[in-house]
Amino acid sequence: MPNIKKKFSKIYDKYVEQIYRFVFLKVNSQEIAQDLVSETFLRCWEAFKDKKDIKNPRAFLYQIARNLVIDYYREKSKVVMVSADSAPLPDPREGLEEKTNKNLELERIKNCLSALKEEYQNAIIWYYLEGLPVSEIAHLLGKTEGATRVLISRALQALKDKVSEA
Repeated sequence: MPNIKKKFSKIYDKYVEQIYRFVFLKVNSQEIAQDLVSETFLRCWEAFKDKKDIKNPRAFLYQIARNLVIDYYREKSKVVMVSADSAPLPDPREGLEEKTNKNLELERIKNCLSALKEEYQNAIIWYYLEGLPVSEIAHLLGKTEGATRVLISRALQALKDKVSEA
């Protein structure tokens, strides 16, 4: 059992920040994100200690987190929003006008991202923010790699279209 705990601890340490960031971008609440991430790792631990064959822990965790977010919104009947509070810290060397323009642009992009359908949001977050490979995103979405590449391309184009409309 100690060996299993060490393996799981490594998985936790390696992926907790990525899973948290994904969930937080989906639920727009630090407390809810923390709860859902805790539940994600609890479910993963249950599967892990039951010796289920988990070949790709990151994909498994994203799938659990994604399902928990879906369940959360079904329960709450809310619309998925991306938080403007998750903006990076401003560079103090930038001028006020530059900071303001950068923050406005970032907020506009986040609002446009939240207006996309969930599959497009997930593809953009996983590929461009989390840096997941296409093969892993394809596995998460249950699609072929070719279809996933097309989806990512369409998602990015849809985001660009929304940004240009805004």
